[in-house]
This record gives sequence, structure tokens and C-alpha cells, in this order.
Amino acid sequence: MIIAIGGTAARSLLGRAVTVAQERGRSLTLPDGGEGWVTVHPSYLLRRCDRQEAERQFSLFVQDLRAASSRVGEGWVV
Repeated sequence: MIIAIGGTAARSLLGRAVTVAQERGRSLTLPDGGEGWVTVHPSYLLRRCDRQEAERQFSLFVQDLRAASSRVGEGWVV
């Protein structure tokens, strides 16, 4: 399990251009057959001008990490 934090990491991991909003929050098969997840970079959360939107995005970020974590708990070796 590899979690790509942000678009640059996702592009490097997947070997293609990535739109984080479209790829986040779900399991992706990596070129080597492993499992990957994409989520936003924490700096994205800090740049949100609107506090309500920042809180919503932070909640989604936490959901992404919890979902990936639950997959690790399903038998993946860390």
C-alpha cells in the first residue's frame, strides 16, 4: 500500500498525469500490481481561504487516510 500525498506524488507513482479530485478516495492498481491511494497534499488544506471549505476538505483527507488504513487492516503487510 502506497499513499500518494498530492498530485506530484500521484503522477510519479502512477506514471501518468493525475487529477487528485478524480482519483482520491479509492484503491488504484499500481504499475507493479501493488495497491495505491491518492489524496490531497496537506498544504492544499492550508491554502483554503474559506474556513468551511477547509474543514470539509480536511474531513475528506481524514476519510481518505482511514479508508486506506482499513485496507491495510484487511491483511496487507506493512
